[in-house]
Amino acid sequence: MLCWGSSASGQLGIGVSEASVFEPRSCCMFDGRGLKEVACGSQHSLFLLHDGSVYASGSNSCGQLGHEKGGWRPELVGALDAQKIAGVSCGQAHSLAVNEQGQVFAWGAGEGGQLGLGAAEEVVRVTLSPQPLKSLCGIPLAQISTGGDHSFALSLSGAVFGWGKNSAGQLGLNDEQGKTHTYLEICLSFLRSQKVVYISCGEEHTAALTKEGGLFTFGNGSRGQLGHDSTRNEPLPRRVMELMGTEVSQIACGRHHTLAFVPSTGLVYAFGCNTQGQLGTGLRGNAKSPLPVRNIQPLCHCRIFIAVINSESLDMCDIIRLISTCCFRSDDGHFKTNPKVPGIDFNAVRLLFETLMKPAFARLLEQATKSFESLLIPQLPCSPPDVEAMRIYLILSECPALQDSKNYISLTIPLAMAILRLDANPSKVLDNWWSLMDCEVFSRLVEMYKSIVVFLLTGGKALLMPVFLESYTSAALRLLEKLHKVNLKAQLVEYNHFYIPDISRLVDIQEDYLKWFLRKADIKMRYPPVQGSVTLCAYPFILNAQAKTTVLQTDAELQMQMAVSGANLHNVFMLLTMEPLLARNPFLVLHVRRNLLVSDALRELTVYSDVDLKKPLKVIFDGEEAVDAGGVTKEFFLLLLKELMDPIYGMFTQYSESNLLWFSDKCFVEHNWFHLIGIICGLAIYNSTVVDLHFPLVLYKKLLNVSPTLDDLKELSPTEGRSLQQLLEYEGDVEETFCLNFAITREYYGITEVKELVQGGKTIAVDKTNRKEFVHAYLQYVFSDSVQEQYLAFSSGFLKVCGGEILSLFQPSELMAMVVGNNNYNWEEMEKNASYKGTFSASHPTVKMFWEVFHEFPLEKKKQFLLFLTGSDRIPIHGMASLRIVIQSTAAEEHYLPVAHTCYNMLDMPCYQTKETLRHRLTQAVEQYEGFSLV
Repeated sequence: MLCWGSSASGQLGIGVSEASVFEPRSCCMFDGRGLKEVACGSQHSLFLLHDGSVYASGSNSCGQLGHEKGGWRPELVGALDAQKIAGVSCGQAHSLAVNEQGQVFAWGAGEGGQLGLGAAEEVVRVTLSPQPLKSLCGIPLAQISTGGDHSFALSLSGAVFGWGKNSAGQLGLNDEQGKTHTYLEICLSFLRSQKVVYISCGEEHTAALTKEGGLFTFGNGSRGQLGHDSTRNEPLPRRVMELMGTEVSQIACGRHHTLAFVPSTGLVYAFGCNTQGQLGTGLRGNAKSPLPVRNIQPLCHCRIFIAVINSESLDMCDIIRLISTCCFRSDDGHFKTNPKVPGIDFNAVRLLFETLMKPAFARLLEQATKSFESLLIPQLPCSPPDVEAMRIYLILSECPALQDSKNYISLTIPLAMAILRLDANPSKVLDNWWSLMDCEVFSRLVEMYKSIVVFLLTGGKALLMPVFLESYTSAALRLLEKLHKVNLKAQLVEYNHFYIPDISRLVDIQEDYLKWFLRKADIKMRYPPVQGSVTLCAYPFILNAQAKTTVLQTDAELQMQMAVSGANLHNVFMLLTMEPLLARNPFLVLHVRRNLLVSDALRELTVYSDVDLKKPLKVIFDGEEAVDAGGVTKEFFLLLLKELMDPIYGMFTQYSESNLLWFSDKCFVEHNWFHLIGIICGLAIYNSTVVDLHFPLVLYKKLLNVSPTLDDLKELSPTEGRSLQQLLEYEGDVEETFCLNFAITREYYGITEVKELVQGGKTIAVDKTNRKEFVHAYLQYVFSDSVQEQYLAFSSGFLKVCGGEILSLFQPSELMAMVVGNNNYNWEEMEKNASYKGTFSASHPTVKMFWEVFHEFPLEKKKQFLLFLTGSDRIPIHGMASLRIVIQSTAAEEHYLPVAHTCYNMLDMPCYQTKETLRHRLTQAVEQYEGFSLV
């Protein structure tokens, strides 16, 4: 150990009385004892040994030694005997120490808030024994440092925290000089971006060292201690330009001077006050710029400081700090920790917990789990002191103990509640971090809380009181809702990943919807609900297609019952008043002719009110005998939409690449035709009938107020979509290569028109700076502006039937499947679910031949058979499992064709003797499917 400078109070620890030492001198006080680190204050010093013990010598005027033995020789700080100290630091009259697990202890003078132990109104003046510092709770620290009346802490990710006096700008905050920051640490955002690896403090100045070897100083510069060739104070960190071309590896600050070590030259540079030779330059005057220290051999294997923070006595802060430290990224990524980047290595997280899962660490994992339950999770704050302390929310989610169902009640749900308690800003930070997660990690988090919901719905009643069951279920669902909102923006997993497949089995969806409906309508039930107030319909993202279909059908039945009840009540009143001619039909009955289908449908629907549209639909084709039990309605929808989509009317543009339709901005029909199509789509949903509409997904997005994207244009018009994508990604000269402006050319029946996408668009060229705005304007034109009237007519018709809160439960793709069904064909499943009547059975020869013939049909012929039998070539949203067909034997001879009863999905079929005859008759039948008659 080398020492020099003032020794008037014994602060050099050399054991003899000597006022000053002007050149470096060897000190043998700790020879052979493993001296690890030395920290110097104004008139006292701390000596840290490798065994974690701390010695102090010098002035003890404010209790800064931590013991009562003032004097010339270093004495043991007994109050720290139970701790294994890893780092020490001295201020003017106060001291800090940190143990191996990151717990910080402070003692000595506290009038300037430098101890960080209390709020401004309760300043600690003198603390004679080390006290734990709680205000850096949960932050994994790399180092601490103390000044005259200020202190600093540095986190592993390079975040810098300072507190205490700011009389000369020594906190680097550029705020009111003299202001005291007693308790709440202030994070220096400028230094955070510099990858700081070490902080050192003087009496009223501070120095910061970066990973690249840059030295920044700020605060009091009156003695030149900032090294800026001036005596001016600096309220903000400023780089020492004299050392700009070198790479500094170590720094240390005295009261009014600073030292910096440059390993490439092996020299220590000093600047600042030199009244007692503390610069070690051999000169007597102050130095405003760095000068080399004399008589020091190269210090390549010696450190002027060490500060690594850890802690022995576990509390909540320590647990957070320990776990976070183990999971830091090993590269420079941990320096990027901020509200948008967590700086966590999830591979390290998994490795940590996989190691703890091994039998050798079973006891340690058990202890950790108990600590999580009793200490960590219950004490997680609503507002963590910094983003550093928030990593625990990400790391704990990967802990196997939280994924074990036996710990759901004690660990996993309380963690969800702690997350939900977070204040707005930290909650937003966590959302940002979740959005950057690996898809696999995010998926595991979603699955964990889905499992908790299932766990509570299946066994929660037996384990918990109703009030706790409701609270815990709500917490799990709200946490899933938070994750779902993140996923809507980040698109980490498919939306159906949030489905809980067994939800229809676990709860009565109809009852749940009714509770939700009544609550949304602010209708109070006469008796309290049995299952509490949590309704799953408030969290529609967990409901799969089957559950949502049940919800929609429940809503339809509810609306229909209300409409029918209203009609029946009106009819009773009319009978009582002797006005039976004014009675109302409880059904929505449409009388139409096949040859005038569109005009008749328009006429019929026009005379009905909005309430009438909620009634069960019955369709009667004039001149036909069939009673509508569902099949006639199916054919009505099929034929009507087929005619409305006829290109002769020009209502829709068909895109040849995708074979999809979109509204035409030039057509030859009234807008009420679009209104009619909207009503028809709504009626199809409310009457559980799929219809054949070749619209893209963007239509259903617009109905749900979801903005169109470039992907929607790629679906509708792939070439256009790819062209715009190339425009967005092009690296060269956009203006010269694409030659575009904010106007597009359209051709309508031989007439060319130019449409401006924005006002004056013809004169605005598309370049790199505005190409995103061009694409947005292009999409706005195609999907909104050019077809505004037509779409509004359609949507008003649709929403007249299907509007209201029920739509808010659906994703666009789910709503689309409700209207047009899907094409997830599973023909084997259809055969498996088929039933038989008459003499037929699964083993009957004719039935066997039928299935052989059917499976040999090409796909289009199979779809044609589906249309013949059910009235639609698509399958309901529930899939093939919900499509149950019936094959019934008849006594008719072999020259008769099979006959379909679409109302019941029933096929009447003679007992054909040969496979060829069956194939021929079945093919004839499916090609002649229009029209209904009695069999």
